[in-house]
Amino acid sequence: MKRMRAPFAAKRFVDEYFPRCQAAVLAGSVVRGEETPTSDLDIVIFDNQFEVAYRETLIEHGWPIEVFVHSLTSYQTYFRSDAERARPSLPRMVAEGIVLKDTGILSTIKNEAAELLNAGPAPWSDQTLLTKRYMLTDALGDLIGTQNETDALFIANTLAEAIHEFVLRTNGQWIGASKWIVRALREYDEDLADRFVAAFHSFYKTGNREGIIELTDEVLAPYGGRLFEGYSVGK
Repeated sequence: MKRMRAPFAAKRFVDEYFPRCQAAVLAGSVVRGEETPTSDLDIVIFDNQFEVAYRETLIEHGWPIEVFVHSLTSYQTYFRSDAERARPSLPRMVAEGIVLKDTGILSTIKNEAAELLNAGPAPWSDQTLLTKRYMLTDALGDLIGTQNETDALFIANTLAEAIHEFVLRTNGQWIGASKWIVRALREYDEDLADRFVAAFHSFYKTGNREGIIELTDEVLAPYGGRLFEGYSVGK
């Protein structure tokens, strides 16, 4: 049986499970036009009946549904937490989400989300920048030095996340996780994202490490290059 279209399924879900909520939005891949056969519905609920925020996963109307339930104030705590970790999951969902229900409060919340996203994350401190340079240098050294191909696979995974974080944070951009790593890079610099993908694709396909080494050195260069000797913290 063909499942119900996403907005209709989401609206019905809200009507059935949260009939007294003040607002609800549908976000995620179905809103961005990136839906796949395994996509779920990401629904954010604002309901003053709840004092504590919670998250729940269900299957309704042929769809897996992830629902994020907030009071009319709890979302602000999550906005701040997301901003501090530089990964604005909830603000992005609220800002991009399509309205399923609104009793007049959503424009304010959406504006808060948009302002947070536009502001970008707080810049790294000088000490954090040194630490991130050191960690990236250390992981690169592990990749260059290891003769164990299994170890190299997982070192490369660490480098992929660290390179993306270093580039984006030093340029005042939000970071991602999992599939959002490359998406976040593309939002900032498509050419860099293409070279990032090519370097890791080459490594995973052929074992060639040169692309990763060159890319790591490139992103470190404006900040003094590799850092190992002389790095100190807490002394």
